[in-house]
Amino acid sequence: MNETSYSVLGVMSGTSLDGIDVAYIHFNKKENWTFSIEAAETFPYSQEWKESLRSLHLASTEELELENTRYTRLLGQTILKFIHSNQIENIDAVCSHGHTILHEPNKGITLQIGNLPLLASQLNQVVVCDFRSQDVAMGGQGAPLVPVGDKLLFSEYDACLNLGGFANGSYSQNGIMIAYDLCAVNTVLNFLAEKKGVPFDKDGVLAKNGTLIPDFFNELEGLSFYKKTHPKSLGIEWVYATLFPLLEKHKTNSIEDLIHTYTFHISKVIGISFSAGQKVLVTGGGAKNTYLMSLIREHSDALMVVPGEMVVDFKEALIFGFLGILRLRNQVNCLASVTGVSKNHSSGSIFYPINDR
Repeated sequence: MNETSYSVLGVMSGTSLDGIDVAYIHFNKKENWTFSIEAAETFPYSQEWKESLRSLHLASTEELELENTRYTRLLGQTILKFIHSNQIENIDAVCSHGHTILHEPNKGITLQIGNLPLLASQLNQVVVCDFRSQDVAMGGQGAPLVPVGDKLLFSEYDACLNLGGFANGSYSQNGIMIAYDLCAVNTVLNFLAEKKGVPFDKDGVLAKNGTLIPDFFNELEGLSFYKKTHPKSLGIEWVYATLFPLLEKHKTNSIEDLIHTYTFHISKVIGISFSAGQKVLVTGGGAKNTYLMSLIREHSDALMVVPGEMVVDFKEALIFGFLGILRLRNQVNCLASVTGVSKNHSSGSIFYPINDR
């Protein structure tokens, strides 16, 4: 496939459980790749789905299989709703990340549900999905995957930072792309905010009204993950096994103090991750947290640039759309320098509707 123009749907569900992001994007290839997001929407999860997705990492194999099918149907229904409401007719492929349930690459494990052949038949579209499994099977981290898009779609920036369920950063070093997970962000902040009856800490108001808990902060700073060299990645299991016990240990403190301390911790981790003078593109839900962004800027000498709302909210859906195109072209969409795998490769499963083979 060597076309120069594509219209695809990029679909993303992150560990922060905000919902399913769907974006309709046009891509063009001349000397460089360009894109335009024509329509995009986030479909929030019901409380039932939030609770189910949070606990699925503890499910039996049989339960996982059942929920995988049920989630694939939900994904298909959501995408069809988006297609119909936006009257979209021309789609070259639906490129879907699925939702991560298990990610322990050092054990050779990664699972994103919603990546079943059923989706192609439900949509009657070509589907490109399951972007991580091949890399993990080859010995890589299977993450982060967005750096290929950062390199080819956002080359005007020195580095990119995404503040979603986790923070991850990418930058080019001597012509080689480097990227890795930095810390947990909204997986923790949203968990704490929900204890105050709100889905997230809007503008960091809760954090701003709290004060630092020194012991908690020092324990966070001393976590072994931060001492590891890249390539490295984080999964929700790490949050449950490492961060939630710390929150439990300090639960006698107010939610405001806990969320302030964790927000301050995020800003310190990120602040030292970028160099002075670097122009950094900042996206993801955390980019809208004005208090968090103010702390990051305090702790960093880099120039943090928050773009327009479409790119802030839908950059990951955009890039998974792009990764799907690269897979259809059999071009590299997974970088050895990022995931630690032995070689660059083109990753992802391609499914066709039953009557379209």
